This record gives sequence, C-alpha cells and structure tokens, in this order.
Amino acid sequence: MSIGQDMHTIAIVAFEGISPFHLSVPCIVFGDDLLKLGVPRYRLLIAGETVGSIRTMSGFSIEVEHDLASLTEADTIIVPAWDDPSTRPSAVLLASLRAAHARGARLVGLCLGTFVLAEAGLLDGRAASTHWAWADDFERAYPEVALNRHAIYIDEGDILTSAGTAAAIDCCLHIVRSDHGAEIANRIARRLVVAPHRHGDQAQYIEAPLPAPGSGDPLGATIAWAIEHLDEPLSLERLADHAGMSLRSFTRHFRRKTGTTFTQWLLAQRLAVAQRLLETGTCSVDHIADMAGFGSTVSLRQHFTRAFSISPASYRRQFRSRPSLETAP
Repeated sequence: MSIGQDMHTIAIVAFEGISPFHLSVPCIVFGDDLLKLGVPRYRLLIAGETVGSIRTMSGFSIEVEHDLASLTEADTIIVPAWDDPSTRPSAVLLASLRAAHARGARLVGLCLGTFVLAEAGLLDGRAASTHWAWADDFERAYPEVALNRHAIYIDEGDILTSAGTAAAIDCCLHIVRSDHGAEIANRIARRLVVAPHRHGDQAQYIEAPLPAPGSGDPLGATIAWAIEHLDEPLSLERLADHAGMSLRSFTRHFRRKTGTTFTQWLLAQRLAVAQRLLETGTCSVDHIADMAGFGSTVSLRQHFTRAFSISPASYRRQFRSRPSLETAP
C-alpha cells in the first residue's frame, strides 16, 4: 500500500496494561518528521476504548486523547502487543477492527497484537506471525490461521503481523519501506541505530545456544564450526558429514534448531559478516566478498542488494558518513 501526498493517518490502539515499549515502537518509527526527508509525514492517533488516563504494565500512566471512533479516520490501524492472550478483547474493539478492515484500512498486529486480529476473525485462512513463546497457545486458539512460527513479520498486503520486541521495529520499518521506499526506511533505521532491513521470513530465534566443539552436541558444534569457516565452500553435505549424520537427519535437525533451511541460514550468516565488515572495516568490497564466502563481488552485490535494497558500496558510505543522532537531518 503506497501512499500519496495526502497525510496518511495511523491509529495505534492503547489499552490498560499496555507495554510502553510496544506502544513506543510505532510511535518512534512513524512519528519521525518525514518532511525533513522529503516525503509526507504520518499523522498519529493514540486511541483507546475510553479517553483519559490508562495504566501501563510498567506502573505509570499515559493519557489517551482519542476513543475508538477515531479508527474510522485511520488508513492504518496498529494493535501493539496485547497484555494477556487469554484476555478476550472487548466486543467494541473487535467490531471496530472488522469495520476498518471492511472499508479497506491496513491492519497491523505487533507481537501478541496478532491474537487480537485473530480473535476478530480477520486472520482465518491467512498466514500470520506472533511471538514464538506463545505459538502453541495461538495454534490451539486459532486453528484456522496458518501460523508461521519462525517469521519475524508477515505482510499479507492489507494485514501485517509480527513477532515480538525487535521484530515489531522490523515490521514498522517494512511498512515505511512499502510506503516511501528503501532509502527513507534506511535513514529512519539509521537514526534508530538498527539494521536497515531484515527479511520477514528470517528466523525469530535459535532454539538453543550453540555449544562449543566437544560439548556432546554434534549438530551445535558443526554450526559453530561453520560460522568460523564461512569463507570456505560450505555445502549441506559437508556439514552433515562433519556432524556425523545422514543428510536427511541433519536437514531435519538443522531446521528444528535454527528455524530455517541450511541455504537460508548460510546466506543470512554471510550477509551478517558482510554487514559488519562494511560498517567497521577498511578492506575492499572484493575482499569482503571473499571473507564472507560469496566467492565473487557480483554474487555479494546481488545477494546484498536483494536483502537490504541497497548496494554494498552505498551501505558502506552510509556508515562512513553517518551523522550523530542529534544532528541527523
């Protein structure tokens, strides 16, 4: 959903017991003064079932200036992490979300906010993401939703859902990228000092810490070994042999431990190495391609640009010329 020159209104739903962090994530991303970046800024509304003071989970209160009737003005409605998935949202809130979706508003469920959209019946037959720790609860409660346990966010066009905490930032930056392009999203990410772009299908977490060699966990030791040898040719067969497993067994256990396929994991590791070297190193892009295991500068450029919507050289220039947060334009 791209937006034109008219101001795009985003309503963020607030409720008793809300997490201040999860409320602040969309506020800080969409509250950026985009006019200084040359694109229309967003208009933000904080809306609750009642106007006035509500208590946050951190013990202090905040003032809500708009009630749920203001959702009719919103182009995008965001439900931050719900305080308790076992607490059913009010009928008024659920009806407001259904009505907003019916008229074409974009809906976003951040972290446990996905539970609210599912309770409204808006995710039936769709793919969705939520915090991995509540995945079992979600699947039991909403069997009609195709939960992706590993994705950090999922964009279904008119509805987006995300995993927890940092993934909410990724999801919000993805929305900015969809609305205004990669350059604007990258500049906001730079101000927040976060990664410019993480793919939505990137795994939320690694199931267990990776042990050192000799720990008795051959798979974990092999993954740790692979991270130390990213500059070498690495294949699924080579890692399976290193772990002393059959190819089929290694593939199954690798997916269970990392939440992704070997190919996706290897590319993510190599891209992370390239990012660190571009941000902090002084060696050439050709040398970085070799050290990260891409084999050629062309391969590095293709994969890096596809993943982050920016070339390696431009990414390096951003970090070399990064202004301070106080003076960033």
